[in-house]
Amino acid sequence: MTDIESFLSRLRRGKNSDRVYNPYRKKHLLNNLRIYLNSIMDYSVERVLLVGEAPGYKGCRITGIPFTSSEQIINSVHPFFLAIRSELVFEKLESENSATIVWDFLQSRKTVPLCWNSFPFHPFKAGDPNSNRAPSREELTIGLEYLQELITLFKPDRVAGIGRKGEGAIRTLSPEDDLFYIRHPSHGGKNDFIRGMERLIPN
Repeated sequence: MTDIESFLSRLRRGKNSDRVYNPYRKKHLLNNLRIYLNSIMDYSVERVLLVGEAPGYKGCRITGIPFTSSEQIINSVHPFFLAIRSELVFEKLESENSATIVWDFLQSRKTVPLCWNSFPFHPFKAGDPNSNRAPSREELTIGLEYLQELITLFKPDRVAGIGRKGEGAIRTLSPEDDLFYIRHPSHGGKNDFIRGMERLIPN
């Protein structure tokens, strides 16, 4: 079993609950992530890792790929998605504003970062799967194990935390290392996000 397959196997075993949904228990979403990870490992000369907070119900919960939405991928003209889109499977089309902002920025960049989250499963409010909530401290601790494994696999040249949860996860694992903090694009953060990304990926 390859390192990526071992990583995916552990992700798949994460349990669902009344407040957490593991999209990777679905075969097509686990395979979407498999395609994404295998493709991005060799896509860019420089390896950049972006760490956000958690999957959203309109985005990664549907695609299995962090910081994407099914509608954004289907409509994307980015060479990265043009190469893999026919292999990806979605149960429905949804648009997520953050995903659109991220990939609109990346459209003009040669470097495509690996996007991940400080908690890899979708946290939602009890009784409302179509909602988002911030991951708890315990959930963030669980997420550190997956993040550390992904860092070992990807060996990034640069790392950025998107939002404070993403920044906190990276600082917990590598407190001595330099890292970028970039404001999350949601809740009016689009312009600050773009400025931060321009510093991280200037080309």
